[in-house]
Amino acid sequence: MKDFQYLNQPTGRIIQQDGENYLFFGGTAYLGLLDNPRYISLYKEGIDKYGLNNGTSRNNNVQLGIYREAENHTAQRFGFEDAILLSSGYLAAQLAIKVLCGRGELIYAPDTHPALWIDGKPHVKENFDVWMEETINYINCSDGGEFVVVSNALDNLTPMLYDFSSFEAINPNKKVLFVLDDSHGIGVLRKNGTSVGLNFADRDNFTLIVVASLAKGMGTDAGVVLGNKEHMDMLRKHPIFTGASPSSPASMYVLLKGQDIYEQSFDKLQHNISLAQQLFAHLQFKSISNFSVFSALEANLYQYLLDKNVLISSFSYPFPASPLLNRIVISALHEEQDLRHIAAIFYAKS
Repeated sequence: MKDFQYLNQPTGRIIQQDGENYLFFGGTAYLGLLDNPRYISLYKEGIDKYGLNNGTSRNNNVQLGIYREAENHTAQRFGFEDAILLSSGYLAAQLAIKVLCGRGELIYAPDTHPALWIDGKPHVKENFDVWMEETINYINCSDGGEFVVVSNALDNLTPMLYDFSSFEAINPNKKVLFVLDDSHGIGVLRKNGTSVGLNFADRDNFTLIVVASLAKGMGTDAGVVLGNKEHMDMLRKHPIFTGASPSSPASMYVLLKGQDIYEQSFDKLQHNISLAQQLFAHLQFKSISNFSVFSALEANLYQYLLDKNVLISSFSYPFPASPLLNRIVISALHEEQDLRHIAAIFYAKS
């Protein structure tokens, strides 16, 4: 079997290995910004302006203004009062959960990303809808008054977009702080928006905090926490934020200045997803609207496509002994002929 573990090239539209070209339908760079010439050029412009990195922490007496400028821009862009930016999504999630876990009784949803764990994997039932119904009943019947509900915004593997609107049934006397990880959905399902609708949290007793990696769809080596100013100010005082080295200022520069490039890539991605949904309509794939991932459990699909010089993501899920989960990932880098080509391969197989 061919080994793609030690590549020395971008994981863009084409991957070259052993003198052959493979169409790549995998990874998490949904908007294709990692291999977008205009985006890369803008990043280089940021390096020329600010240097390779920023060798100071965020509480240093010498500061670069690009960080607060990028935070203000990001908060406004995604519809929040405030934002903080860190060097990774994992760090952003760990900061948020360490600071906010004490704001009420901690309740984890199924399959919450490990970046949001406090003391090992939470023991939670697998079915999200069952968990949500039980959680609502538990909160309403509890003697406690404050709760912290932690969840992914979507399941990017199967895939599934979680609907939190049922939480509106919670007693208005109960205060609930939601901490949602939207690493795979932010800026991908909705232009300049989070994947989860914000309206469900528009209640006096609800507070919404969103954490995300920007290194996936957004093509930026950074993590973000989005929320209100009160909670962001709390996070800014924590040693994780004040002591950790920040993202490179060039990545902040491209996040701030590259919105038009992002929006063009977003439009291209959504066009590609729409076309793929049409082409795959009669195939046994699981997908959700406006998202890049089409999943299948067929054991030999990876090797079959590899023999046709098409490379997809394939691994056991949810446990090492589970059946292979194959993910066909559509990106903004793909051209129409790529989608028609892989669709023709699928239909020839069926």
